[in-house]
Amino acid sequence: MRIAVPCDGQRVAAHFGHAAQFALFDADPETREITAERIADAPPHQPGLLPPWLAEHGANVILAGGMGGRARQLFDGHGITVVTGVREANPRKAAEDYLKGSLSTEANPCDH
Repeated sequence: MRIAVPCDGQRVAAHFGHAAQFALFDADPETREITAERIADAPPHQPGLLPPWLAEHGANVILAGGMGGRARQLFDGHGITVVTGVREANPRKAAEDYLKGSLSTEANPCDH
């Protein structure tokens, strides 16, 4: 399993589409532990580009602060699970909490 988290520096980005980078975490779903991680520079912002780009990078899950409805549909079309309203600021901690089933979320601030 690969979890993608949009980042602004060392923090989870408030809106995935404007993130400069993505933290990519490989995880073992059975042990619920992260086995590898890396940072990938995001491509230039273009509507509709990130879902296929993240699919090419093997993402199965995206954890984001906010995301619009059209982007969610595009991720669904690529078989990528979307979790929005992520409150945790640290990307690795967000991924660890997701794996443990304890990720805290709130309303999607970009649900428009």
